Amino acid sequence: MRWTNFVANFDRRMASWMGFYGHRLLRYSLAIIFIWFGMLKPLGMSPAADLVANTVYWFPPDVFVPILGWWEVAIGVGLLFRPLVRMALFLLFLQMPGTALPLLLLPEVCFSKFPIGLTLEGQYIIKNLTIISAAIVIGGTVRSHSSDQRLL
Repeated sequence: MRWTNFVANFDRRMASWMGFYGHRLLRYSLAIIFIWFGMLKPLGMSPAADLVANTVYWFPPDVFVPILGWWEVAIGVGLLFRPLVRMALFLLFLQMPGTALPLLLLPEVCFSKFPIGLTLEGQYIIKNLTIISAAIVIGGTVRSHSSDQRLL
């Protein structure tokens, strides 16, 4: 077999593997992120708790931060089980605008040099663009009727 044929065959096989497993792995990795980050909040271990408390200052942080954490856990658990994905995405898309609030309400915390220089908190918020995009990709699979995707 010629080298170019080997590379082309390998490329086809890898693309097929990625196509078959990619959406599922994306959904599971988002689930892990939401469960992990969410559990930190009610346990009092979240590095984002102060940012949340300072952003949503009109709610008592000892009530709001744990509720937000359980909300995130619910998103993660919903992403693990195919029949719950629609509900998880609904909760995710309700939550995401709130995650951007510090950019508006606390720009001094999010930017080291406005509008380009991001602090660690600002980077934490901007990475949510990737989460939103991943959720859109996952949402594109909720109407899939193939038997391998229905429950997984």
